Amino acid sequence: MVLWFNMRSLPTSIPTVAASPPQAIRYEQRNLPKTIAHILLIPANSGFLVTPALSEKVGTVKEFAQKYGAIAIFNAGFFDPANQKSTSYVIIQGKLVADPKQNDRLVNNPNLKPYLGEIFNRTEFRRYLCGQNVKYDIALHNESTPAGCKLVDSIGAGPRLLPELTLVQEAFVDNANKRDALGSNQPNARTAVGITHDGSIVLVMVAQKPSARTNSGISLPALADFMKTLGVEKAMNLDGGSSSSLYYKGKTFYGKIDLEGNSIKRPVKSVLLVREN
Repeated sequence: MVLWFNMRSLPTSIPTVAASPPQAIRYEQRNLPKTIAHILLIPANSGFLVTPALSEKVGTVKEFAQKYGAIAIFNAGFFDPANQKSTSYVIIQGKLVADPKQNDRLVNNPNLKPYLGEIFNRTEFRRYLCGQNVKYDIALHNESTPAGCKLVDSIGAGPRLLPELTLVQEAFVDNANKRDALGSNQPNARTAVGITHDGSIVLVMVAQKPSARTNSGISLPALADFMKTLGVEKAMNLDGGSSSSLYYKGKTFYGKIDLEGNSIKRPVKSVLLVREN
């Protein structure tokens, strides 16, 4: 278990409990046996928001960072590289800006027709405004907004990782037909977002190792277990493989390695921004 916070005692001269000062964002890189994990913690009272962004044309996380001036960018939703259209729902400031039902290559794919009901109800990362308070959640697309809250932003991907892995329920895996759309049990570059018990956000990008490119990365069950060790209670998988990438404070990291051991710098359709409130 990672200890994210330092405990500080209040000065005895102050008779009342002062408001907690904003916590700093924390970045950590871990060298694991088969992978390199990039971890970003955004404390609940950090003064930063985690919000989605969508580009008309695909772009790298570095290009998204230059456009939005964000402190950090992680790749997010699924998309079709052939037509550059999102295959995940995206809502920004209450407006639906990406609808997978409008993606003809998805809707008219005969191999996917049996699964469209589940595909259109996959897991998404949400930001609510509940009175004056910002709250985050991970929920299925068709789940209702909590009473007293307004859905401001959301971005879909999936499957849910925690509290349970929902590969079959979200039609990523069909055991009867030997279908596994994400190669869920194979090591690969992966990206995920999670929420801790106090509402802090944990973003993770797990990269392959150049020295072991054919057998490095992490499986989805192992990614779920890893997120749990970070104190995450709710988590979801984001687009992975060649899309796995992050930008943080001027540095860009890519997750997938080619046969020559070089990073694959694949442009993506949507991202999660970490920006000042």
